[in-house]
Amino acid sequence: MLVALSPPTIAALVPVLLVAQILVTYLRNPLRKIPAAHPLAHFTSLWAHSIRWRSIENATLKEAHDRLGPIICLGPNEVSVNCVKGGIRDVYAGGFEKGNAKDGYNWYAFFANYGGVYNLFSTGSNKPHSLRKRMLSKIYSKSHVTASEPLLAQTSAIMYKRFLPYLSSTFSSSDPGILNMYALLSATTMDIVTCYIFGLRAGSNLIENREQVTWFLDLYNSRRSFNFWPQELPKFTAFVEKWLRYRMTPKWVEEANGEIEKWTAKMCDDAGAVMTEGISESENAPVVYQQLQNTMSKQAEKEGVGAPLTASLASEVLDHLAAGFDTSGITLTYVVHELSRHPDMQARLQRELLTLSPRFVPSSSPILPEPKAVDALPLLHAVIWETLRLHSAIPGPQPRFTPPQGCCLGPEENTYYIPGGVRVSASAGLLHLNEEVYERASEWRPERWLDMEKLGDEKRKDMESRWFWAFGSGGRMCVGSHLAVYQMKYIIAALYSNYSTTIVDDTGIEQTDSYTAPPRSDKLMIKLEKV
Repeated sequence: MLVALSPPTIAALVPVLLVAQILVTYLRNPLRKIPAAHPLAHFTSLWAHSIRWRSIENATLKEAHDRLGPIICLGPNEVSVNCVKGGIRDVYAGGFEKGNAKDGYNWYAFFANYGGVYNLFSTGSNKPHSLRKRMLSKIYSKSHVTASEPLLAQTSAIMYKRFLPYLSSTFSSSDPGILNMYALLSATTMDIVTCYIFGLRAGSNLIENREQVTWFLDLYNSRRSFNFWPQELPKFTAFVEKWLRYRMTPKWVEEANGEIEKWTAKMCDDAGAVMTEGISESENAPVVYQQLQNTMSKQAEKEGVGAPLTASLASEVLDHLAAGFDTSGITLTYVVHELSRHPDMQARLQRELLTLSPRFVPSSSPILPEPKAVDALPLLHAVIWETLRLHSAIPGPQPRFTPPQGCCLGPEENTYYIPGGVRVSASAGLLHLNEEVYERASEWRPERWLDMEKLGDEKRKDMESRWFWAFGSGGRMCVGSHLAVYQMKYIIAALYSNYSTTIVDDTGIEQTDSYTAPPRSDKLMIKLEKV
């Protein structure tokens, strides 16, 4: 016999049933055994979303890990790890997928270009990622980068014909020798990266085109604060925009993306034209573009795919140039800032640069020092490595998803079972602040990287590889890391072989609390003095 419930009874039962459902879900979730970063973390994802929306995620995670240990729960389906064993070694070297097989969610899909065309970085599954990576690994390997004649010729032209003349030109202005170093370094890294991709003739020339570098940086950086909704809640964002006709991000963000895509597509077209005409000079060789065009065409022919490769190739190189200029430009800005704050270290570096042969100075027939000679300078290496550690360009979490069968994470003495489809992430910004690995970790101390042979093998491995995560680890680690180091060392060598730097205005130099972390002010005003 059915009993009709009165409206007041139903109204009273609804909250009871909701609470019961929440409790049952909590009791059945293995993550409840993991320390919660916030009292609500075991019950809802709203807290995790709130710290991301408010741009306080990195600072909040540091405080939570310091308080609760290396494994913490951020939500009913999310954990953060801050250890090597039972942490990044299992997750990243273990090949956890970027995409979630459970619901198809891929946090990195946000980095697709040209209307959702995936590239190496944004691909969620490991298999297509491995296929694309094989196309690129050789030309981005250290042996290829350091031996590349086109790259050496391109770097020489950019250093001697653009970068050093730009520095010299600042002395004829009303404020002699004063410039925004962040803008110049961003322009220089973009020029080197795009010239390696497209060749000198087809690549960018932002150093000499001051209006264009302002235009590009305004487009690129203005979008940073509008990433949350489409990246963290793509289905909700799509629903609101489709059915409620309300834009979660301003229309101009989409327009800015379109402008950057057009700019990249033109360089693709120009590189294709150079290849059609024939490459007469080494510096005009579009190394990356040519490699991708050849290998992607062969793969398409092998698979019997007749679709044009234009969008796929353009999406790939746009990811390369964006990541290559942005992270290196940020790192170099903090190298200059730290050296300007530490004049004794700056003087030591200048003395080391004097040992290069030939010296890095303009002349009637300028020649770059050999890449291996620049790479072998111990203090230059230490300065850049310490800046990569303390001022990670990408300090934010790198999400992965646990495999369907689940896994165990955490240090040996305290492991936790994590079911399949759980979002798990680690952060370079946290790993690099481990006091047990990096003594006085919050201080910029390049000397920690000198005389490494005096340290024990385990200590050295901890510092250099296990806990050093500037380029990630495992099969998905940064494919362009060697090119990044190459260009950063040459740029710093060129600058400090010829000039000393002091700070004029570093207001807003603090890094933003975000996935990629440039200075809050997008500027660093520096005064140059000729050596």
